[in-house]
Amino acid sequence: MSNTQLAIHFLLQLAVILLACRVVGKVAAKLGQPQVVAEMITGVLLGPSLFGLCWPSAHAWLFPAESQRVLYPIAQAGLALYMFIVGLEFRGDIVRQRLRSMAAVSAAGMLAPFALGAALGWVFIQHTSLFTSQTGAVEGMLFLGAALCISAFPMMARVIDHRHLNSTTVGAVSLSAGAINDAAAWCLLAVVLARREGDWNRALLTIGGGLLIVPLVLKFLRPLLHRCQGWFVRNDALTPGGMLVLIALMAAGAWFTGLIGLHLVLGAFLVGAAVPRGVIVRDLVSRLKPLTVALLLPLFFTYSGMHTKMGLLNSAWLWQMCLAVLAAAIVGKGVACWLAARATGLSNREALGIGTLMNVRGLMELIIINIGLEKGIISPGLFAILVVMAIVTTVMACPVFDRLVGAGESNQSSVVSNQIIESTRHSH
Repeated sequence: MSNTQLAIHFLLQLAVILLACRVVGKVAAKLGQPQVVAEMITGVLLGPSLFGLCWPSAHAWLFPAESQRVLYPIAQAGLALYMFIVGLEFRGDIVRQRLRSMAAVSAAGMLAPFALGAALGWVFIQHTSLFTSQTGAVEGMLFLGAALCISAFPMMARVIDHRHLNSTTVGAVSLSAGAINDAAAWCLLAVVLARREGDWNRALLTIGGGLLIVPLVLKFLRPLLHRCQGWFVRNDALTPGGMLVLIALMAAGAWFTGLIGLHLVLGAFLVGAAVPRGVIVRDLVSRLKPLTVALLLPLFFTYSGMHTKMGLLNSAWLWQMCLAVLAAAIVGKGVACWLAARATGLSNREALGIGTLMNVRGLMELIIINIGLEKGIISPGLFAILVVMAIVTTVMACPVFDRLVGAGESNQSSVVSNQIIESTRHSH
């Protein structure tokens, strides 16, 4: 196809994806699931697992391989823009009040699942063929540890937004701890790839760049944006020029974290979190969020889901291994983060909410395991196991949250958090 034909074909793909997301979303809503879960499931249904299996010729015509040149960058841009919005709505003031809880949850959410994943990785290397023959014990342990300690930052953000938890302790602590976990997981993956390819410069770039970007944003970009507020705002509204500059900064932040080997969502989120609160955030969110959530973001989730094959778990033994991975994921992430939150003084319901949200894996998991499969680290069987783990931990999030926490506690947590912040402001 020519570029013009690809662009025209993309419009048909867009129509099919959006309508399918809407239909699946209606069903998912009746089951208490947020729209993001519907979008992930829609991607799986439109991929080789169902559509491609039942009607391969139509699937090949609607989603030809060459069309990915258009779909993929637009999907990534939509994801970056959404995570920028999440950063705009992020309550850093709550995290500062709950810094001890955030640090404990983040540490528990990395160490416990990594240890369990590494242990399972060693067992799989020694006694199964779930890793390829070219994968050494250390590589297998590091990879499975990283796969279990990752939190699906974009998925978690959508669930938090769906449950109106943005201004709560549960939402703020989960998002900040999840961001740190994701960065750590990508650094671990960089180490695995460096060992495999014999190129340690890449791992050093990822880890060093990750350590550099946070102080760069906090100590340089955020003060600079605060000093420029007068240029961004005119007549109590964000100027078009100000909006353009801020979106460009978002793109630059996403580019930088993508360039160094961290995922682009981290850079976009950090830039959003650095933007001055008030008129700027109000206008950015009101202008960007409706179109991003309704149009651009579904493309990312469906694109990732379309590359998932669910028919690889074809034996009782593989399902047993799948249950072992799922148990390690839930205990290592959900239970460990719940205990860490409780140990730092949060209420049991808040701690249960944080543990439930931190257990969401979603499509960040699919991204990292797709890299593992592409690089020949894991077998198709282990890939399928990890896909099931990602989907189950995501689908269970909202029902478990409602069961353990309930909607009333979310509102109460928001009120308590705002009371703490207001009292702190008055004390200063």
